[in-house]
Amino acid sequence: MRSIRYIIKRITNPILKKGLQFYYRKPRVYHYKNIKVNVHPDVFPPHLTFSTKILLDFISTLDLKEKTLLELGCGSGIISLFAAKQGARVTATDISKIALNYLDKNAHSNKIKIKIMYSDLFDSIKNLNFDYIIINPPYYPKKPINVKEQAWFCGENFEYFESLFEQLSHRVSNIYHITMILSQDCEIDKIIDIANKNKLEMTVLQKVKKISETNYIYNIKKVFDA
Repeated sequence: MRSIRYIIKRITNPILKKGLQFYYRKPRVYHYKNIKVNVHPDVFPPHLTFSTKILLDFISTLDLKEKTLLELGCGSGIISLFAAKQGARVTATDISKIALNYLDKNAHSNKIKIKIMYSDLFDSIKNLNFDYIIINPPYYPKKPINVKEQAWFCGENFEYFESLFEQLSHRVSNIYHITMILSQDCEIDKIIDIANKNKLEMTVLQKVKKISETNYIYNIKKVFDA
């Protein structure tokens, strides 16, 4: 059964959608510590969501000096920029060319060097030697109609996670720290089932509650047959 909170969200969705469209009618600035980025209206907005800030706070606790880090689906790219500022050698990927173009400009304005790549999941990534992989995925089960919506919707049948976990299962090893954030609003049990089907185990590293929403940071590892 859907929660009351979920039902209220669905009822008010047209109002929220119009409000978001008005707020994001032009690029908006987002700050984290000493980093500032301009976020295009067609890019996932970190301003009014919790997940980006939670991941930034989590990354701030890591020793990233001289570590390699991949942000898979970087959106605004502020996570990649902050990780690079902490000393990591960062690769940032996305399927949105607008996001990547803005990230390139934001990297220059912040005087931070990172590698920027267009890639649908791991399709264009040949070298997978990363110490850390960070993922803030789309998780609402609806078919996206354009690139902008792919930042929010994972497909009616969770196609994003089917592809992600299949690729993770075959292309990465357990020496990587694979970190993914999910909200209580998504169907976490369904996502975990898809991971398990691909012989991947999701373990909660951190639980963060902000206002009335709880987010979970997961570590993902392969499960080896006994």
